[in-house]
Order: sequence, then C-alpha cells, then structure tokens
Amino acid sequence: MPKKIYSISNLKKKLAALRRQGKRIVFTNGVYDLIHAGHVTLLEKSRRLGDVLVLGINSDTSVQRLKGPKRPIATQRDRIKVLSALEPVTYIAIFNEDTPYELIQALHPDILVKGGDYATDQIVGRDLVKKVVRIPLVKGRSTSAIIKKIVDAYGGGA
Repeated sequence: MPKKIYSISNLKKKLAALRRQGKRIVFTNGVYDLIHAGHVTLLEKSRRLGDVLVLGINSDTSVQRLKGPKRPIATQRDRIKVLSALEPVTYIAIFNEDTPYELIQALHPDILVKGGDYATDQIVGRDLVKKVVRIPLVKGRSTSAIIKKIVDAYGGGA
C-alpha cells in the first residue's frame, strides 16, 4: 500500500508537484471516528471531483476538545490505519487545531468538500478555495447514531 500520511511540509511539496502537472486537488476533513458507510460515501464522491483527495483528520487532542473527554472512540493511530486503506484517499494530514483552516491555507486545495449538514457559510476555509461542494449525508449513518445504538443495546457495559 502506498504511503498516505505525510507531514504538512512534505505534503505541501507533493501537492505543489501534482499541481504543476495540472492535477486538481480536493480536500475534506473530519474526525472520522467509528468509520461507517456515510464516511466512505463522502470520500468516494469527494475523490470523483478531482485527481487527488487529501483528507484532514482531527488529532486525538483536537477531538477531545470538540467532542469531550470520552472521544474519540478510535485513536488517531487507528483512524489513520483504516482511512489509509480506503482507495479514494490519496493523502492524509493530521491537524491539532479545532478547525482545518490553517491546514487548508497551507495546502491550497482547489475544491473543499463537506457534508450536506453544513451550510456553505458555515464551512471553514471556503474563502481559501476556488470551489466548495456540499455532499448530501447518507441517511441514518453517523458516528453519534452508532454510539447511541450501542449504548441503547448494551447500556454501560458491553
């Protein structure tokens, strides 16, 4: 399997070379905790929009700040391993901030993709790209719904 995870500085160099070849760079981001069919669908549709898909994922510390001390369920290392195995994902970058703004600014993607649950004016980094695309969510597929279903089925103990 080709290497997909890079430091931001090395990824900037790779993307600059691809851009010189006329490749279109697509970027999306998220926590990607408990990866499910909705995530995979978003990644597949995102990749179809360009030649290269860069996936920004929140670091464990970023997830804890955003989602609380019980998250993420899957560690950053585990999320990277699973996401690296997915065909649509070309490269992965980790970010520690609460939003991917600085990462988007550093990588200069052509297209920014988010799920349809975000209004365009809520999408962080929209001012940094040529195009923003919102992809409809897969109904009933969310990490929160999966966690709720597990808690409802098994209570506090599995």
